[in-house]
Amino acid sequence: MAENAVPQDAAPKKTSKKPLLLALVVAVAGGGGAFYATWSGLVGGSAETAESDDSLGGGGKHDGSPSALSAVSFVPVTPVVISLGEASSSRHLRMTAQLEVGPAYSGEVTHLMPRILDILNGYLRAIEVAELEDPAALVRIRAQLLRRIQIVTGEGRVRDLLITEFVLN
Repeated sequence: MAENAVPQDAAPKKTSKKPLLLALVVAVAGGGGAFYATWSGLVGGSAETAESDDSLGGGGKHDGSPSALSAVSFVPVTPVVISLGEASSSRHLRMTAQLEVGPAYSGEVTHLMPRILDILNGYLRAIEVAELEDPAALVRIRAQLLRRIQIVTGEGRVRDLLITEFVLN
């Protein structure tokens, strides 16, 4: 029986590092493949993205040269001045903006400017003064105003709302 016993001073058998190295290579290759698939648009890209790349004339490939700008027109919005009341440290809010529209819709959006101003006044008066004074609130306010303007003007007419002045005084 003593022959089958392992001597106590013998070193334990070393495990192979091959499986660990193989797993590392597979993980790096998988990560690289996933990055390429996402970057090239094979995974996670929408049909809209593919169409916009094809409309640039590059067939989805970018050669480093600037692409042609799409036709755009800007419709100025009459400056809006809102009184904030006595509870705030500021007395008035002054906002000036531009609407980004397609050139074909410029006249229609200009014609609807009284409705747009009504939306702007109504929304800005309903906002709490504390929210207006928050520096991060401008992004939320802009998104809310843009959505309301798009509802009034109809889908596809107004692309973006560019706030050029937002002053509390």
